Amino acid sequence: MITIDDISMAVIAVIRLGAVFRFIYCMVRLQGAEEEQTQFKKRAKNTVLFYVIAECIWQIKELIFYYYSA
Repeated sequence: MITIDDISMAVIAVIRLGAVFRFIYCMVRLQGAEEEQTQFKKRAKNTVLFYVIAECIWQIKELIFYYYSA
């Protein structure tokens, strides 16, 4: 049986993989496109920012579940 915890772990894995692949894509495109460098730098920065915020949200969720389950 699939639980909420299993689903949240799957979502975390998808977010992590997606952020890593997006960052790698931006870095590869950054080296090839001279005129679009600022655009891909901004996209890479936004990807890192998204990843940090997503990880913080999951950690806050875990803290809340730990606090209220005791």
